[in-house]
Amino acid sequence: MKTNADTHRKTIGYILWIFGFTGSHRFYYGYPLLGTIYFFTLGILFIGWIIDLFLIPSMDRKADLRFTAGRLDYNVAWILLTFLGIFGIHRMYQGKWLTGILYLLTVGLVGFGVIYDFWTLNDQVTLINSKA
Repeated sequence: MKTNADTHRKTIGYILWIFGFTGSHRFYYGYPLLGTIYFFTLGILFIGWIIDLFLIPSMDRKADLRFTAGRLDYNVAWILLTFLGIFGIHRMYQGKWLTGILYLLTVGLVGFGVIYDFWTLNDQVTLINSKA
């Protein structure tokens, strides 16, 4: 296993940055508290969001060092969560079939499960990749 694997991609970071006033790129790079703050303040009144345009390469490098590469791809997991989270597809991708089906039947546990996953998805994938 490579120690400096490219677990997160700048292109995905920039795509999520487009929606960055919601904090999505901050969640992706492993900053859930700042992601939540951005969500409730519209990217700190769009100023932080614009500054982050230049900070994404640094956030990407730190994420690549912090998270463990392995069987699951962080980028796939994040795309599935961001665009299909309420259907639980990201959980099924991780092999968590029971909770994936539960999300599917309950609209992501009425949104709260999806919020939880935004906070913890990087750690969930790291845990699975570390076991492999």
